[in-house]
Amino acid sequence: MNIIQGSIFNLLKRTSLNLVNQRLQKNSNWKVLDIGCGYTASKHASVIADVQDLSNFYKGRKFVKINEEKLPFNDNEFDFIIASHVIEHVENFEFFIKELERISKKGYIELPTRLADNLIFENKNDHIWWFLYDDNSNQLIASKRNQLLDPFMTVSTGKLFEKIFRESFVLEVEWEDKINYVIDSKIKNENFKKVSFLHIIKKYFSKKIRTLLRK
Repeated sequence: MNIIQGSIFNLLKRTSLNLVNQRLQKNSNWKVLDIGCGYTASKHASVIADVQDLSNFYKGRKFVKINEEKLPFNDNEFDFIIASHVIEHVENFEFFIKELERISKKGYIELPTRLADNLIFENKNDHIWWFLYDDNSNQLIASKRNQLLDPFMTVSTGKLFEKIFRESFVLEVEWEDKINYVIDSKIKNENFKKVSFLHIIKKYFSKKIRTLLRK
């Protein structure tokens, strides 16, 4: 595996959104940024930022529109940053990670798993990167996204499945000081034959018919 080393000596660990929300609830005095959240900003966020102008939607809360790669915030301005389903969209995600580290010392990152990423129609065009978490080295492994399945879910359908199978659909990590990552420049499964949803359905009904005939 051809790997480019990112940051070293980083503190990165698995977590859950429930644990993060409990922590933010206990530290209500923290200045919290929710970045790239669209219309679903955390209730704990004191500042909301997005590339879309959502100032009218977030009336009564501080909203900042992002216009450039360099984030419009001072060094160490925030106590905590929430970046949920954002990094997979960013072409220069390494610079984005450095910016997160610059403006805060800790935060929460939520990403789709590779499985979830493949199942949803919209992700095929919207997502640039894949991420997985290496439990041995406690770091994120990034690679260019690869489509291995024909997608058959909408975002809204995916959200319903996520409520039940969250660990299969969502990767949740918390970081402090640095976000440990490496880049796998060789796309895994490059020789993997793409599986179509129609083929899966045919296999399912074929198995079902054979089972019924044996009864």
